[in-house]
Amino acid sequence: MKPSLQRLIQDFKAGHPRALARLITEVENRENAHEEILEALYSRVGRAHRIGITGPPGAGKSTLVDALALHFQKQGKRVGVIAVDPSSPFTGGALLGDRHRMTRATQAGIFIRSLATRGSLGGLSEATPFVADLMDAFGFDVVLIETVGVGQAELDIIHTSDTVVVVLVPESGDAIQAMKAGLMEIADIFVINKYDREGAHRFQNELESVLSMQPRREGEWTPPVIPAVATREQGVPELAEALERHLAYLKQSGRFLEKRKHRILDEIERTAKDLLWRRLEGRLSEALTQQWLQRALKGEETPYALARRIVEQLSREA
Repeated sequence: MKPSLQRLIQDFKAGHPRALARLITEVENRENAHEEILEALYSRVGRAHRIGITGPPGAGKSTLVDALALHFQKQGKRVGVIAVDPSSPFTGGALLGDRHRMTRATQAGIFIRSLATRGSLGGLSEATPFVADLMDAFGFDVVLIETVGVGQAELDIIHTSDTVVVVLVPESGDAIQAMKAGLMEIADIFVINKYDREGAHRFQNELESVLSMQPRREGEWTPPVIPAVATREQGVPELAEALERHLAYLKQSGRFLEKRKHRILDEIERTAKDLLWRRLEGRLSEALTQQWLQRALKGEETPYALARRIVEQLSREA
């Protein structure tokens, strides 16, 4: 490991936020050292409560995260926020819309990092699990992860967080229609934000009615439905209390450890695929220089046979 990186990790362990920010940049950009960084800090991972906040665009997720982060900070907890934003079509970076809506948390000194989706379709950036690990290793008690807000496709959050909060608004429409999304099925807690709007109480009744019909085993967690007006911080204490109850349930039931096991398996799979892809890219380049492509163009060999040959070479070298 380079001396400059070693110093950065020392500063990270000493609790310097700037070191955390720089290491996140290294990991997000998938620099050559990103695996070294994560390996050096992995023994510190596993303490934070990772909370995913998801839901359709316009539901007020950023405002809710802003208020919730401040609430936890007032309770004496160290809070980190990952705000996943759409990518700029020009630079590939995050557009920073969510972060700009978290002005109070920013002013209070809460660490907020925006990540660009960079083409990922699951509502998160590919780097999100690694950045969450870094925030966990840094010593945050709570890591809030806000998805980009693409709606029904945001299922990656279940693999990245311990507790998933789905934020809806009365205008989401009929609760049964909302249940179609698959997004609804991943919720540990529902928040109906903008509860001061017309139809909110009826929507809550519909949602609770649908939830009551879901088959559940005895002792299994039942998602509560919390009314909120995040702009006025209404419902935020109730949400924080529900999050605490869910964390206690996860630990008592053994599911907290189970979720961590699944995250480790996901990270092993993701890293293995990344390593294999890098080696495969090298072999594909060699295939072109060895004029394998020309043989396929002439019909002397099929692309499938060439692909098998590359994989067999990789297997022999493993």
